[in-house]
Amino acid sequence: MTLARIGVRNRAETLVLLGVVFAGLTLVADAMVAAIYEVISGPPGARDWNRFNSLFAKDARLIAVRAPKEGKPVLVAMTPAGYAERAGSYFLEHGFFEHELSRKTDSFGAMTHIYTTYESRETKDGKAIDRGINSMEFFYDGERWWCVEIYWDSERPGNPIPEKYLGK
Repeated sequence: MTLARIGVRNRAETLVLLGVVFAGLTLVADAMVAAIYEVISGPPGARDWNRFNSLFAKDARLIAVRAPKEGKPVLVAMTPAGYAERAGSYFLEHGFFEHELSRKTDSFGAMTHIYTTYESRETKDGKAIDRGINSMEFFYDGERWWCVEIYWDSERPGNPIPEKYLGK
C-alpha cells in the first residue's frame, strides 16, 4: 500500500505517519492534527473520507458532548465511519471550516494526548459559529502514529474555555 493510497497528502504528514522524529519531537502533533482539521473542513460538498479513516486506529472512537438547553450533558459516541456518515450528510449541504486556536500536548511512551482548542466557521473567513476543545489521543505502534480517540465539548453559557487553553 502506498502512502498516497491511504490519503497522505504532504511530506510532513508522511513523516508523522512513519514515526520520524525531528529534533527529539515527534511531528505527530502538527501533521496529524492538521490532517484531521483539514479533512473535515471545506465548502459544501463531499470530504475525503478515505483519508480521514486512514488516520484512525482500528477501534478508534469519536465522542461528542451534547448539552441540551434543559437537562444534563450526554455523550454521543461513534466510530470514524459513523462520524463520516453523520457529518458527511451535513457537509454536503453546508460549509464547515474548523481550525486550531491553541494546543497543549503531553506524551509518554507510545501515547500522546493533545488538547486542541478549535474554532468553527461556515466559510473560511466567516464569523465563528462554535468554539471548543478537542481532546485527541494518539498511539505509536512502532511504525506510525494512529488517532485513537477524539473527544470534544463546545463552549457555551456556563462552560467557557479556560484561559489556559486559549494560549493566553
